[in-house]
Amino acid sequence: MSLLQALASAKTEEDVKDAYIKALGLKNVSKGLVDIQTPEIWFEAKEAATPPLLMFAQLLVYVRAARRRGEPIPGFLGVIDREKAALMATEHALPLLEDDDIIWPKSGSAADKALAAQIAPVIEGHFVLYPINGYEAEFIKATKDVIRQGRIIRTPITPDNLRQVFDKWVTMVGVELGVTGQVDYAILFFADIMHDGHNEAMQGPAGARLLFSGDKPVFIVGNQQYELASDRGYRNFWNIYHRPPEEKHRHYLLQRRDSLLPMDEQKFKGAFYTPFHIVDKAYDQLTATLGADWQDRYIVWDNCAGVGNLEAKHSNLRNVFMSTLDKEDVTIMRGNPAFAGAEIFQYDYLNDDVTDFGEIDYSLTGKVPLALRQAIADAKVGKEGAKPILVLINPPYAEATSGGLAVPIVGGKNKLGVANTQFARTAMDQYGKATNELFMQFIARAYKELPTAKLAIFSKVKYISTPTLNDFRNVWRAEYLGGFAVHSRTFEGLKGDFPISFFIWDTGGTQVIDNVTAVALDKDGNLVGEKAFLNYDSLKLLTDWVARQPLNRQAVIPLKGAIDPATSSADLRGTRWSEGAIAWLNCAGNDFQNAVAKTFLLSSGYSSARGFFVTPENLWQAAIVFSVRRLIKPTWLNDRDQFLQPSEPLTEAFKSDCLIWMLFNNSNLTAGADGLRWNDRDWSLINHFIPFTEAEVGAKARFASEFMVRYMAGMAFSPEAQAVLDEGRKLWTRFHAIDFPHKIRDELKLNRADAGWYQIRKALEQYGDTELTDFDPFKTAYATLGNSLRPMVFKLGFLPS
Repeated sequence: MSLLQALASAKTEEDVKDAYIKALGLKNVSKGLVDIQTPEIWFEAKEAATPPLLMFAQLLVYVRAARRRGEPIPGFLGVIDREKAALMATEHALPLLEDDDIIWPKSGSAADKALAAQIAPVIEGHFVLYPINGYEAEFIKATKDVIRQGRIIRTPITPDNLRQVFDKWVTMVGVELGVTGQVDYAILFFADIMHDGHNEAMQGPAGARLLFSGDKPVFIVGNQQYELASDRGYRNFWNIYHRPPEEKHRHYLLQRRDSLLPMDEQKFKGAFYTPFHIVDKAYDQLTATLGADWQDRYIVWDNCAGVGNLEAKHSNLRNVFMSTLDKEDVTIMRGNPAFAGAEIFQYDYLNDDVTDFGEIDYSLTGKVPLALRQAIADAKVGKEGAKPILVLINPPYAEATSGGLAVPIVGGKNKLGVANTQFARTAMDQYGKATNELFMQFIARAYKELPTAKLAIFSKVKYISTPTLNDFRNVWRAEYLGGFAVHSRTFEGLKGDFPISFFIWDTGGTQVIDNVTAVALDKDGNLVGEKAFLNYDSLKLLTDWVARQPLNRQAVIPLKGAIDPATSSADLRGTRWSEGAIAWLNCAGNDFQNAVAKTFLLSSGYSSARGFFVTPENLWQAAIVFSVRRLIKPTWLNDRDQFLQPSEPLTEAFKSDCLIWMLFNNSNLTAGADGLRWNDRDWSLINHFIPFTEAEVGAKARFASEFMVRYMAGMAFSPEAQAVLDEGRKLWTRFHAIDFPHKIRDELKLNRADAGWYQIRKALEQYGDTELTDFDPFKTAYATLGNSLRPMVFKLGFLPS
């Protein structure tokens, strides 16, 4: 099939991408923010016909970000849709990437016609357009020729990335040389970078030279000769970086030689340790956001430095101030040659120099160095020539409960009084529940103390999106400049799966926090996509969609499971019922963090958490809330996303599909049972959620309730929902045909006819009669129904798309 034919039958953007990949025979392909990415060429793809300039504008956003992060970019760029393709050498766009007059959006998806108009005069005459109908062969040949050339735009070595480049050189090249003295790494590194692969660019460091035997590098240090055990890393390294450095940087780089020693990552491990490969990504992001010379232009204050691993990649330590709570950490940092030139001091940022009126007075302790005080004063008044200040931190992620106890996120024991710091007590009256968060106390003090600073912070994303922190967002104003999110398990000691953000803010801005778009990285720092973190303050949350019914005087048994009475007496709930209720839907929390574990249906009250009574009037809503919260798979990236009230009209078909999906979900824990013992008496459960009559399933006794059969009478079900009902009926019938052993009957309380789906499923699984009981057709039908419902969750507005 030709490319033209494949594109004619393409139904989605993914089909368009796959058609081009196959036609071009592309190898080493990855898909992410850049639609099609190979080492030699990157493509922006669209399903519908789109102007080439608009596609190039979006692609150049990604190219610019990658270039400023110090990542290699390909020699060629392409844009494709179902009608046409265009190719361009990347070098023609390089001037645009450094043009400060162009306002680049924070994400490629935000590239618009205005950006396309700005780049048009530079690139319009440099790309070649190929209509696929008529020029397919020419396009394929041109692309294959481009790939054959293998041109890559390499990253230059500069004073700002020297430390990062050196560390990568040691890992990729130095370890292959068999060096015995680590101090020799720096000499060999400079001999390598001050060579263009053919000749020395300048006289290398004394006693070190680079020669080539054929195409194999040979390093000479005095009488010692070093050769690579494997040259794979050497080739890869010089595919990424350009050598030699620009002439204007060479003498400065040589002067920095003595400050370079390979880093032992173990020396930098503290309570809130940030792995070096993520520190690298943070410095790449700072370069992309603040400019290539940010390490020279900015004063950096890390006011919770620990043992300093955030500053381990900094190449201009005379601009760096590092303070930490523990004196032992100060001693460690001062003894580390990696921090020679930095100002290091002990300081309790949330307590020191804070007056009883919440003001900052450095004379109270005298700990803050005079040079830093002066820099802060100069920045506040906008003194001419004053260096701007960057607060670069990875603060502790501890949260206090309403009782004053800490919920530790990073290892260690609970600590009393997390919120009880001098700054929280005296200066955060307007911040509401943000005082419970240590990292937000750091943000708040920096905001008061350094009103024009940039803030670059590793933290949870809850200050952007958590509904209970809207007081914080009403006070704290800042402009988002850029950042990324990384899996929480990248950090030692963090439990759970959620995003940790590295966001850069201009705290001199006046903007209310809005939606934030960032790239997403996996645990290894690899790009996996793009993520939007929303401010939900103006949106209607799903938790407020269903009216809560009041309690009545009817006593019921509080449950902790389908047929398990509560065993706790502390803060015990679920002991009272509501008028006309037929079940309890537990739906604590409004985000994915709570959705799976805390969404389930019971035939009596639940002993804790939050939810609502299900009544005949709100059952349709209950089924939707249940389904919406459980249909979409939780991931580390969506963990803090909030569920919303629907923004589109809901069809009867959607309502009935959700009802069936809920009835046959494993978290439908409704049950019928007698003899549940609690509070010195026996209790019974009545199951109102049986979708079949006794005759349909061969029940030997009458069901106590026929509510669900009457409720469903006259409903029209989709083919997917009907298939689930049909397969479910077979399992229900099989259940009622079996005389279960006493062990199963006793364990699952099978002492009434109106057993629920939980009891039926468990009993059949334990009985294990696989020849007569086949779950596979049901599982297939149920999965098909779920697949048909999932897109609707986004389409109807329950989750932002």
